[in-house]
Amino acid sequence: MSTEGSLTLDRGLALLQAVADSGEQAATISELAVTIGASRAAVYRLLVPLAERGLIWRDGTKVRLGVGVLRLAGQVLPQLREAARPVLRELAEKVGATAHLTVAQGDHAQAVAVVEPSWTSYHVAYRVGSRHALAAGAAGRAMALRPGGTDKWAVSTGEIEAGASGVAAPVRGVPGLRASVGVISLEPLASDEVGPLAVAAAFKLAEVLRT
Repeated sequence: MSTEGSLTLDRGLALLQAVADSGEQAATISELAVTIGASRAAVYRLLVPLAERGLIWRDGTKVRLGVGVLRLAGQVLPQLREAARPVLRELAEKVGATAHLTVAQGDHAQAVAVVEPSWTSYHVAYRVGSRHALAAGAAGRAMALRPGGTDKWAVSTGEIEAGASGVAAPVRGVPGLRASVGVISLEPLASDEVGPLAVAAAFKLAEVLRT
């Protein structure tokens, strides 16, 4: 791709991101031009192919995300689930507990991939799609841990399920993804042993998603 083509692609992606970041309030052409550092004429040109693909729609000078984004979004979770499964399998077998990938959706945490260990007599049945408040449970609190902070993983006991313990670590370095990898068990978890395994799994998943 030529330098000019790369610049156009970069600006088009920046424009789409700017429209998404405007939230419920539709952005104007002028606002978008300022945000991406381009002229109004350049913004008009960039909007044409995005509109043709249904990724944005215009109402006069107002610009919103188009329904084509929903089709793309619908493919994200299945692909994310497929990428996470081998990492979660390894974690579940090492710990002997149900492993999960959880993502932030608004002010809730949602399990998008779950793998149960194959060799245990019993384990937690954690359903894909399960949701809980971000502030409750290790999975949600792990996402709030500061990069470079002293806490590398989060723990919980009896917050999501009575008697269940959880350990989770944040997935870092994947643009647009706020998530954690962790395990949940009916038995107490030794966090000093399980925590580093969760951190390693989260790091491995981030590497997979970046390649």
